[in-house]
Amino acid sequence: MFFSREQGIVAMRGSTPESMSPQAQRSALEVLSDEALMARIADGDEHAYQALVDRHLGQSLGMAAKVLGNRAEGEEIAQEAFLRLWRHAPNWSPKGAKFTTWFYRVVMNLCIDRQRTRRATMVPLDAAGDPADDRQGADDQVQQAQIGGQVAGAVADLPERQRIAITLCYLHGMSNKEAADVLDINIKALESLLTRGRRALKDRLSHMKDELMGFEQ
Repeated sequence: MFFSREQGIVAMRGSTPESMSPQAQRSALEVLSDEALMARIADGDEHAYQALVDRHLGQSLGMAAKVLGNRAEGEEIAQEAFLRLWRHAPNWSPKGAKFTTWFYRVVMNLCIDRQRTRRATMVPLDAAGDPADDRQGADDQVQQAQIGGQVAGAVADLPERQRIAITLCYLHGMSNKEAADVLDINIKALESLLTRGRRALKDRLSHMKDELMGFEQ
């Protein structure tokens, strides 16, 4: 489990029938929508909570780590976001923004708060280390890791909202509308952030034109 009871999650009896096997409970919850799981979580259902964590942990952790440029801090942000989800579930309403918009906005706001307290951690160019041996392809792997480090470092050095827009749209595949909803801005403003972010990346990584093809218009 990603979060321990000691980290602040109160143990409560879930609403999933206890007579069901663990596998049957998981299967029953997997078919429910995010909104339906939130309704169960509001009633203290830990099984539903774990199902929602399992469903969104990878995306939220990856997103936070890329925005902040640091996986350890990304883990802290994801943890805090899920704790807030648990605490605020009773007050959450599907009549507002859909669950994913609301939750990923929580993740992004936590990233923004963290980012305001320090500069983004740059990914070191030598993060890949030395080749473990001289097998065929080892040099290529190191080169690719170094290229990835340079791109990640350039993204981390973008202005805050440009970095988040680039991360949401290009690194996590959100549509412009979805990213705009998470940032709570209109699509035109989101497209402006993307345009400026792409331009900045091209300027900073002009020596890596081929690697930046995905950011071009």
